[in-house]
Amino acid sequence: MEAAPQVENAPPAFHILAKPAGATCNLDCTYCFFLSKEMLYPGSRFRMADELLEKYIQQLIESHRVPEVTIAWQGGEPTLMGLDFFKRSIEYQNKHKKPGMRILNTIQTNGVLLDDEWAAFFKENEFLVGISIDGPREMHDAYRVDKGGAPTFDRVIKGLSYLQKHEVDFNVLTTVHAANGDHPVEVYRCLRDEVGAEFIQFIPIIERGTPETLPVANKGWSDTLEGRPLYINDGSMVTVRSIGAEQYGKFLIGVFNEWVRHDVGQVYVQIFDVSLGSWVGAPPALCIFSPTCGNALAMEHNGDVYSCDHFVEPDYLLGNIEETHMIELVASDKQRQFGKDKLETLPQYCLDCDVRFACHGGCPKNRFIETPDGEPGLNYLCAGYKAFFHHIDRPMKIMSDLLRQNRPPAEIMIILEKEEEARLEEAFSKTRRNEPCPCGSGKKFKQCHGRS
Repeated sequence: MEAAPQVENAPPAFHILAKPAGATCNLDCTYCFFLSKEMLYPGSRFRMADELLEKYIQQLIESHRVPEVTIAWQGGEPTLMGLDFFKRSIEYQNKHKKPGMRILNTIQTNGVLLDDEWAAFFKENEFLVGISIDGPREMHDAYRVDKGGAPTFDRVIKGLSYLQKHEVDFNVLTTVHAANGDHPVEVYRCLRDEVGAEFIQFIPIIERGTPETLPVANKGWSDTLEGRPLYINDGSMVTVRSIGAEQYGKFLIGVFNEWVRHDVGQVYVQIFDVSLGSWVGAPPALCIFSPTCGNALAMEHNGDVYSCDHFVEPDYLLGNIEETHMIELVASDKQRQFGKDKLETLPQYCLDCDVRFACHGGCPKNRFIETPDGEPGLNYLCAGYKAFFHHIDRPMKIMSDLLRQNRPPAEIMIILEKEEEARLEEAFSKTRRNEPCPCGSGKKFKQCHGRS
């Protein structure tokens, strides 16, 4: 196997989302920003050729100078490629991997096509499967529908059951939007108790638009508007499905309050883990909360490489791996500048912020509103992030101290329980018989804790 080209300043590792079926999907989720990307490739079959599959895997392995490489499959819906495609990918991985190298495969799916055969393959080849579930049935089915507009919750849960049957490692990706954004505890308990998720990732739905595109976008991104490409992020307005900034902050706070009292060390919520790392002083583990970005790219079904999954647009096309080796695209001046722009375009309002260490301005795709003093480039979710990071400050400091003492962060649950017991005991001593009980039951004190 030939070595990758020697490229100055090339990162030793990077992350690339491969989309073997492009933007095609068997569902028609009304908030999906990626469905419109089909317009970038008119007339395409949206299937990665076998020769390109091998070239992709070979170049990815060649480009890494670390002992572990992650191959990430996404879409659209990647399972539309069929199981044989992924069996061939394993053959190519075994053919090209370096001595001592470990290769991990991840796949993000809506779960509808999963069955025993898929699940057995995932288990045998140690895939980590991400499955999209937006909470309880009515909240999930609000926007996650099939091509005929029919609900999908039951089919997704059935697909998940095959993963559980074969003991496949899985995590849950939950989008937060207008339909579930006001129900944090209900959503979290559904994922924890009914779905059985131990790893959860929350993704806020923010669909940008302009006065011209918004009426169309509100009907679903699969619609088109003559003369205007809906696959480009522009405008400072958002669709009716989008989560509000303060609403998202309250959602995260609601989930956190449930998690920090009951599930630390048992359920792993990505944003909470990443936040704890920030309080400990560890390097950011998630690109949206890093000072710079640029090491998380996307590759389309034909080999086109883009700066980021959220910037699959003509202006952010770096090149094609059929013509230029992947590592040259990753290390290109254009991509390095894309990553540095995240820091260099940060408004003064962010530079002066007391939670900048945890946020760093958030994802550039959401930085489209103005600061209070009129400077452009503020993250749409700023108010929510601020509220959330301020809320978790004390618990994060407690868990950070526990870690420094080589004690498990889960001990915070005992600490908070004892504090709550002390608070209630003091409140009980000051409460009269006919006043509401401080425990929050809604009963009078004499009919609740006052009885004893």
